[in-house]
Amino acid sequence: MIIRYLITFIFSLISLSVFGQIFSSAQNPLSVRWNYIQSGGFRIIYPQELEDDAQRMANTLPFIYPKIGMGLRQQKTSIPLLLQNRGTIANGFVQLGPKKSEFYTTPPQYFDSQDWLNNLAVHELRHIAQFDKLAGTQSHPFPELAYFAYFGAGIPTWFFEGDAVVNETALTESGRGRQPNWIMPFRTSVLEGRKFSYSKAYFGSNKVVTPGYYQTGYLMVADMKEKYGQFFSDSLLGDIRKRPIRLYPFSQSLKKFTGKNTRKYFLSTQEKLAQNWKAQSDKIDTENYESVNGKTSLATNYFLPVRLNKNQILALKESKQDARYFVIINEDKSELKLFGIGYQEQPWFSYKNDVLVWDEIRYDPRYKQRSYSVICSYNFKTKKFKKLSSQSRLFSPALSEDGKKIIASKVELNNQFNLVEIDASSGNILKTYPNPENEILQTPSFDKTGNRIAYISVSEKGKSLWLLNDDKKTKLISNSRQQLSRPLFIGNKIAFNAHFNGIDNIYSVDIESKEISALSSSKYGAFNPTETEDGKIIFNDYKINGYEIAEKTITEKPVGDNTFVDFSSAAEKQENTGNVFENIPDSTYQSKRFHQALNLFSFHSIIPVIDNEYVFGLELQSNNLLNTMDFYTGAKYHRDLKRFEYTADISYKALYPIFSVLYRNRPKRTFYRAKNVSQQGDWRENFVKLNASVPLSFNARNQNYSFTLNAATSFTQRYMAENMPTNFIRELKFPMEYNFTFNHSVRTTERDIAPKWAQVFRATYNHQPFDKNLGGEIMALESFFYFPGFAKNHSFLASFNYQKASGVNQYATEIATVYGYNNILAKSRLQNSMLFNYRFPFAFPDWELSSLAYVRNFRAGLFCHYENIGVDTNIGQPKTYGVELNSSLNILRYQPVVDVGARLVFVNKIYNQNPILEFSFNYSF
Repeated sequence: MIIRYLITFIFSLISLSVFGQIFSSAQNPLSVRWNYIQSGGFRIIYPQELEDDAQRMANTLPFIYPKIGMGLRQQKTSIPLLLQNRGTIANGFVQLGPKKSEFYTTPPQYFDSQDWLNNLAVHELRHIAQFDKLAGTQSHPFPELAYFAYFGAGIPTWFFEGDAVVNETALTESGRGRQPNWIMPFRTSVLEGRKFSYSKAYFGSNKVVTPGYYQTGYLMVADMKEKYGQFFSDSLLGDIRKRPIRLYPFSQSLKKFTGKNTRKYFLSTQEKLAQNWKAQSDKIDTENYESVNGKTSLATNYFLPVRLNKNQILALKESKQDARYFVIINEDKSELKLFGIGYQEQPWFSYKNDVLVWDEIRYDPRYKQRSYSVICSYNFKTKKFKKLSSQSRLFSPALSEDGKKIIASKVELNNQFNLVEIDASSGNILKTYPNPENEILQTPSFDKTGNRIAYISVSEKGKSLWLLNDDKKTKLISNSRQQLSRPLFIGNKIAFNAHFNGIDNIYSVDIESKEISALSSSKYGAFNPTETEDGKIIFNDYKINGYEIAEKTITEKPVGDNTFVDFSSAAEKQENTGNVFENIPDSTYQSKRFHQALNLFSFHSIIPVIDNEYVFGLELQSNNLLNTMDFYTGAKYHRDLKRFEYTADISYKALYPIFSVLYRNRPKRTFYRAKNVSQQGDWRENFVKLNASVPLSFNARNQNYSFTLNAATSFTQRYMAENMPTNFIRELKFPMEYNFTFNHSVRTTERDIAPKWAQVFRATYNHQPFDKNLGGEIMALESFFYFPGFAKNHSFLASFNYQKASGVNQYATEIATVYGYNNILAKSRLQNSMLFNYRFPFAFPDWELSSLAYVRNFRAGLFCHYENIGVDTNIGQPKTYGVELNSSLNILRYQPVVDVGARLVFVNKIYNQNPILEFSFNYSF
């Protein structure tokens, strides 16, 4: 295993957990033109159309960083920061290797009550301060990945994120710590009597709702700040930096200052939360709503319910077992699955007059930094799908009452926000509503006449609820720190989500008087109302297993007092800065062209490399800021040969094809027979390989497709031959390799071992067209077919593979082989294989085995594998068959998920082979 790959899984620090993104390795189209601004220690790199936002960040970042870093005693920094605008997925992160931060400038349709880029800045700059505290702000001789690996291994992710969320909440008038729905799952579980182990809260579960490490970290760090003061994070990180080489360094440092390790501190925090939330609950007069969906013991969500008729409800469902899909719930609570959809940043759809519309993310086939938000529709009468927009940036589409018009939020590449009216049949934009203030616009909806529109706007001042009637705008709620979302008309009032009483509930505002009333009083949270024909609302009521569906008569109550428990209040008093975004300077900075060709190299790390127990060395790495070129070079020592190998790899990824060159100057050894005596021969060789590949992929609803075309050639020059035969070949001239892969799969969920439906086809052809001395070729065809098993999340794989090889390639293996292949003496050359595997999960224990491991699941499998059908004499008999057992776990409380397994392989009796026991070890993040 190469340590580079071990290091690569160590986390990037992510503001919003959208995909669990680690390093961003994707590229932008080459057509993007980049500028940069140098401001303080920040080098802001941005597409030219984001000039206004770049100037704003150039003023903002150096001004707020001293306040953000104060609690860690960090006042200055130096880091490049990229503004990415081609995507439609909101995110932000800080990383090392190379050191940089990225802000994804397109905001989501539901987030905090402040400006989006400010939202990112106050969180990500805290991560920068954390890195500076641990690694220092001065340049060192290429340590970045080593630091990054240590941070991920030595300090739990929940602390990094919790410290940043406490900071974002204490330094602004917003922050996730002030959002009841953000910690709602944890609060619900605690008040329902479901307590968590430390590992379960941190690492999650495949069966129940867990707090999440952001929320766990926020509540624990907030408690630390309250008990031990403003500089407690500084003390912790400082102690870890002074004494880095320890097992569980964070837990030991925490125990030094508090007397409790991480597990005990979490359990004590959980008890405190239970007391505070119980006291809050006692202050609120709540109602209990009966669920109209079926019961489930697994974490399951039914989003955005709407009545189709008196007997049926339409909702968007997802669970630990199923990826998101539309479902019809009948009066007897039975369900009819309709169809799955693609990735959404937040659950969203609109249904009117037998027409259903929703938005989903579609990626550029090649440049994954570019994505789109498109509108899709389905007609219940005609049973036809439509994609109403292509390469668009449209969000939160909502239908008019007759189903003929759509209102949606549109975001341009320069971050101009507008509401647009769209023809629901053709997808043409009928009207664009002006937004001269350029506030962020969210979740619009029509009234029953289709003439009035309600929507939410967001600015640094807060969230506002608007009524738009033709071109006249009326502000019904002004600059609130409430998490206003999803307004819709009910008579002459507008209902919406908010948290006035400290719990997320459904409220309404009178259009004339602007008086606000409560429509629900849920114990944990109520959201997403829709009016029914009989004077009721159907809505989401949050319960212990997720978002359920409830229905009630429309009645109005007073808003009630705010009972929210603000766990960040102590940190806010300690920081004593007020809103960190007040009084930001308004200077104009000089912008310069950022030339990609002049910024291809960014050397950042020298890391150890271990290929196996005999080969190890050091490698110098360069990855440029735009992910368009990677370069690695190093030296390895072959302990068995007592000689060095020298390496260099370069990959250029800005063009549509990806081009790479690999160079090796390496020692080689072989053994051969001469005059019936075994001989040893050695030589060195220069090996150069050139590769070109075109990786393409795209998605449509819940279907994913990918194509990869690859071509490669190489040249080998051998020299310093010692004790080699006279026919030793000294040059291998440009053998050609071609590979084509096609992959289709449906969207999976976390319990799936493999996609329910998937097909993979791979064709490989290698030959020697330029070397007359080395004849031979190999053609290989592989296929893998995945099918659903007998129960949910079971998987059946059938794989059929064929290869034909000759000459110098006659013993090569290019197809999937039977289990145990390398431990069985071959009776003939490999020509084909037929593999059958059945795999299934059978237990999800969520066991915390002290600090050693957290066991997430157990999986088993049966297999029956055939080889050389029609060639060997054992026709109709499998070559190998057997059983396997696997488990996913977190070891030593580290974030990466480790998969360990054992396989017992029985071999056909004609091989006279004892059963083979194989072990596997893999990890993912």
